[in-house]
Amino acid sequence: MRYVYGITSALLAGGTALALVTQSPVGAQVAQNEQSEIAKVVPRSGAPESFADLVEQLQPAVVNISTKQNVTLGVRLNPFAGTREPITQEQQGGGSGFLISADGYIVTNNHVISGGPRGEAVNEVTVTLTNQREYKATIVGRDAASDLALLKINATGLPFVKFADSRTARVGDWVVAIGNPLGLGSTVTAGIISALQRNIGQGGAYDRYIQTDTAINRGNSGGPLFDLQGNVVGINNMLISPVGANIGVNFAIPADAAIPVINALRAGEKVQRGYLGIGIAPVDEDLAAALGLPKDRGEFIQRVEPGQAGEKAGLKRGDVVTKVNGREVTPQQTLSYIVSNTKPGTRIPLEIIRDGKPMTLNVLVGTRPPEEELVGSSFDPEEEQTVPEDPTGAADKAIQEELGLAVQVVTPDIARAVGVDAGIKGLVIAAASANSDAGRKGLRRGDVILSANRTPVATSDALAKAVADAKRAGRDAVLLEILRRGNPSAFIAVRLK
Repeated sequence: MRYVYGITSALLAGGTALALVTQSPVGAQVAQNEQSEIAKVVPRSGAPESFADLVEQLQPAVVNISTKQNVTLGVRLNPFAGTREPITQEQQGGGSGFLISADGYIVTNNHVISGGPRGEAVNEVTVTLTNQREYKATIVGRDAASDLALLKINATGLPFVKFADSRTARVGDWVVAIGNPLGLGSTVTAGIISALQRNIGQGGAYDRYIQTDTAINRGNSGGPLFDLQGNVVGINNMLISPVGANIGVNFAIPADAAIPVINALRAGEKVQRGYLGIGIAPVDEDLAAALGLPKDRGEFIQRVEPGQAGEKAGLKRGDVVTKVNGREVTPQQTLSYIVSNTKPGTRIPLEIIRDGKPMTLNVLVGTRPPEEELVGSSFDPEEEQTVPEDPTGAADKAIQEELGLAVQVVTPDIARAVGVDAGIKGLVIAAASANSDAGRKGLRRGDVILSANRTPVATSDALAKAVADAKRAGRDAVLLEILRRGNPSAFIAVRLK
């Protein structure tokens, strides 16, 4: 269970308030809690007599998830070999999930099956059903932005549950959570929906949660939040607490936000989100005063990326975007939230203020790049990095095995960070193994690989192919063209392992 530390305080004012009850004048509106009115909406018992029958039906579809991963904690110098060796440790984790099909598809949170400093997928996932049967699970797909993941176990005839239409949920509705908090196994808690579409300030396409007072703790992550019809209205995701444990302020991903992501992962597709390619800042009190605008209305453009949708539409640094496709931009309805949830390829109007004058621009919404590329925008060439033990993707694995390198695609932001031309196409070295020929010859984090065997390489697949071609030709090395800050490119022959 993800959690956010928050500290709250309550101020009790001295004194006593006296409420006087008088008879309502003729024709006056009746009180909201008039007994005759309440009787229309609340059953005589006031609440279900028991959740037992509901839980008995649903509990078999909820699973326990446990994980194992080898995590690199640092590096140490081997004084005898003169090499640096990684220090690794096996870490265990886990959470909850639920079956959505009889043939073993399971929904959970991405953070349940992730670990390491960069959120790598764990090495091993074990799923345990309520009948104590265990299965090794495969990761079908995961999406960091929504914090959702889809697993698969090899079984049939399994109990499963369906999603609700979370758009019909209402504040005050009863909800039931089933999961595995604090390692206690299958546990049931109940409460109500405290708020809908709750923005907790994280930004992005999915910063809208169902808030509930249903008790959830570490280990509930990825488990279902059921309505009283037995459908999954949300996926338990995080809590806010000053102590790291439940205080009744908990959050679930709404079913309607999760369904498109899960469907895409199940189909083997990438989740597509809208993108403008701009850096933004809220119009807070100080910025509003400087611009002569009302605060908390619109967002200020700090940066416009070359070649992206925002630049093509004519957006400039210093513009303030006030409306997107007719929807006002506010702290509750942010620019990134609206755009991310707009289908790429859609043309929409942007209402902006430029130099104090209102304008309208039309933008063709682009496609948000993969998260690893966006993370690369904060690439620090001086940061200590080790080659990951479990690279994702066949090309990355081949490059690591043969060259001892971890690489990623150069973006304009990465290029600026490592001190080369922003238009350079190639692969930046994220880490170089000290035991590899590349490491011994001085290749290091921040170096850019422009070509391999005189063929340009702008993707991991291209570099992996160059390595494979060299091996098929009976060669023991590849010729890499390396660009380093402040130097012309140079060719270095690197031996294969």
